[in-house]
Amino acid sequence: MTAPQTLWSHSAAFPVLTTLTLIPLLAMIAILLSHSPKASLRFGFVGTLLNVALSIYLLLVFDHRAAGVQLLESVHVGWLSYSVGVDGMNILFIPLTAVLAFLTLVYTVITRHVNNKAFVACLLAYETILIGAFAALNLMQFWLWSALELLPLMLLTVWAGTGQNRRWVVTLLLQYWGSSLLMVLAGFLFLAFGLVGSDHDLTFDWLILKENNAYLHDEVLIFILLFFGYAIRMPLFPFHGWLPLLAEQGTVATAGVFVVGLKLGLYALIRFILPILPGVAEQWAPFVLILGLISVVYGALLAMMQINVRRLLAFVALSHSGLLIIGVFCFNAFGLQGSLLLAIAYGLASAGMFFSVGLIYQRTRTAYLPRLGGLLDKHTTIGVLFLLSAFSTMVMPGTPGFDSAHLLTEGIIEEYGWAVAIVVLLGNVLAAALLLRAFQQMFIATAKRHPQPYSRVPQPAPKERLITLVLALLLVTSGFYTTPWLNYISAEVTVWVQAFPIHQSQRDEASSATPKAP
Repeated sequence: MTAPQTLWSHSAAFPVLTTLTLIPLLAMIAILLSHSPKASLRFGFVGTLLNVALSIYLLLVFDHRAAGVQLLESVHVGWLSYSVGVDGMNILFIPLTAVLAFLTLVYTVITRHVNNKAFVACLLAYETILIGAFAALNLMQFWLWSALELLPLMLLTVWAGTGQNRRWVVTLLLQYWGSSLLMVLAGFLFLAFGLVGSDHDLTFDWLILKENNAYLHDEVLIFILLFFGYAIRMPLFPFHGWLPLLAEQGTVATAGVFVVGLKLGLYALIRFILPILPGVAEQWAPFVLILGLISVVYGALLAMMQINVRRLLAFVALSHSGLLIIGVFCFNAFGLQGSLLLAIAYGLASAGMFFSVGLIYQRTRTAYLPRLGGLLDKHTTIGVLFLLSAFSTMVMPGTPGFDSAHLLTEGIIEEYGWAVAIVVLLGNVLAAALLLRAFQQMFIATAKRHPQPYSRVPQPAPKERLITLVLALLLVTSGFYTTPWLNYISAEVTVWVQAFPIHQSQRDEASSATPKAP
């Protein structure tokens, strides 16, 4: 059955997705052509604020009651095509990227990186790349955006990284992400050429591939290439080696947008594996479950051993990746809805923690927990930001993670039973306890190595309060009222879960076996 498709002209006044992609790109060009830091900063704020406004417009014109691709923009030239659109799978990731790009730019003002216009331009380029990737409905288009993501990330790490070995980390990142890109490229090529021998022209269009996936060959090989390529990108155990090193050596200034970039791997799994290779995904679910469980527990245990708070957050992110992938491979509405909403919540919360850790580093020049302590009195705003973000990752009531985790747990119990759900919840509780311990060591306890080390540090600036206020409003309002965000994805998820052949046949058998009332 062909999924409904709605062109942008039916609901929007202009091609909003292309505009969202072009605005930060134009702002980046203006920044590079500007002659003063103040002018480049103005261009940066205009670009990011325009995209925040446009992302709100995107949410308003999106019909959450209808399934299928909306605001579709498609241009075909031979076998080449440009195709963008939104549905329940990606509609929330684009506003998340726009908001965190703006907050990251505010953060650069606090950390005094605005004098380097190339640094600000890279931030805008990163926003362009992420929005372009989330909106792409063409396989090669998505791959090219993913490949381009490496460039600003490497430049920002080299220019503004705080570690001594950041050039070595860039080399390591090239090895990991290069392997990921090569595997994904091979998988996409197998997908495109898999239809050529079945009276179909060569195409990389996701919509065409999804509707004609019955003609594909070598499905298992395609799944292996795509899954392991994206497992590096998420990352999952044992492909996570680049993440803690990049968090330790790289710049925290890119954390806001980079945390969204981590979710790009999860989104790619959902977009390019589940609807195109549903049967193979179901067959490989036990293997994915094992990797997910190991990631949940292993990430939490390694986080327990860290004295560098940046590495601690990286291993907590690894644990979260395992949790999210288990929810996706539940093949039911609860699991997929929970994973999508929790990915958004983790994106906001992780950005808040990275921002707060970066602000602490900017004042103390250290990220080591034994050297920190007693910061709450002088840095209450930063402490509140870290604590609220930690509560969101702990899925506390009143935060967006609470309802999301409830849905995800329901999905895990329905598919895998209580034993798997208990292991997942224990791993999440352990990660939460570690974040609370980190808060206690940084902000409440007395520093072990320097009794009163930061008495001359100035009071928090208004810009820090702005970051805290925006993230607090997003986390608290979405936490107490999750229904609007759930509505955006529910219709699409309901349609997608019906496409898994094994689970759908089981549901049909169960419904036919249920005695009907006379």
